Amino acid sequence: MSTIPVGGTTGHCHVSTAAIDEAAAWLASEDHLPSPIIPALRRRFGLTAVEACTAITEAADRRRRCH
Repeated sequence: MSTIPVGGTTGHCHVSTAAIDEAAAWLASEDHLPSPIIPALRRRFGLTAVEACTAITEAADRRRRCH
């Protein structure tokens, strides 16, 4: 029996990963972000605080790749 959690080593299931991806894409495309950003992401995309932080990291990575 495998000891790898649901979602592999990330701990995220495919549903939460889709929400993280959607939030990251939105963050990367927005010029004016709400503040504070974590509660805004939690409300808008139904994320946990950890997932919101993951989305912020992914959005920053996307912005770096585009510039």
